[in-house]
Amino acid sequence: MTTSESPGENPANETRVRPALTPEAFVECLRNEGATRYHDQHPFHVAMHEGALSRDDLARWVLNRYYYQTRIPIKDALIVAKSEDRAFRRTWIRRIHDHDGAQGEGDGNANEGGLEQWVRLGQAVGLAADDVTSCRHVLPGVRFACDGYVSLVRESSLVVAVASSLTEFFAPDLMSRRIAAWERHYPFVEAAGLDYFRGRVPRARRDSQEAIAFVIDNARTRDVQEACVAALIRKTEVLWHLLDCVAAPTRVPGLPPPPTLGKQALTT
Repeated sequence: MTTSESPGENPANETRVRPALTPEAFVECLRNEGATRYHDQHPFHVAMHEGALSRDDLARWVLNRYYYQTRIPIKDALIVAKSEDRAFRRTWIRRIHDHDGAQGEGDGNANEGGLEQWVRLGQAVGLAADDVTSCRHVLPGVRFACDGYVSLVRESSLVVAVASSLTEFFAPDLMSRRIAAWERHYPFVEAAGLDYFRGRVPRARRDSQEAIAFVIDNARTRDVQEACVAALIRKTEVLWHLLDCVAAPTRVPGLPPPPTLGKQALTT
């Protein structure tokens, strides 16, 4: 006596486990998704590099971007806390010191970090240090996007959280172009104001190499690999949304005409 099997009961019709991508294919996927979505292509950045922004436009970007900068050591602290590996923690904690500064030896003075350098950039474009560090003028949309990035890291597994940082792949080239553009088009910005950008070129290259090596080693299934790609995409969306918010009062080619905000744009 034979019995018929429904499709759901036939092992041949069961969902097959998809094989993981090879390391080469995985990295190519991450690079392609990141490159096509990275915020260097945003109209505001294009206008910045073409010298089309005003001093007020630059100041508004610096003021709001500082809030994102303050979220970086917080998300890195969350990543450190997720790891049981001392070697990983020793390596990753350097990123916190890169932004917050590190306690000096002997004299007890702190070594300068990226946040201090960003405040100096703010002063170079005409902002008071307190207006930058207080974050009281940060646009709500910018705050929402940046806090969302921290939440993404908090709620993700270690490897997915690390993958969200892989926009660092593309940062060195962007920083190099930004330095050249600012030196050419915005000569009122003193050289010391660009120290953050100069320092990030080698650090972002180092950080991205460490992060991608970790992600390749630890994203061992197709599902985890896809979660890593999704986290990178989400990070690019955060960066893009930040620029959407900052660009709103600016007449930038490719974006709808902005509302008229006048001289109060920096303080509202």
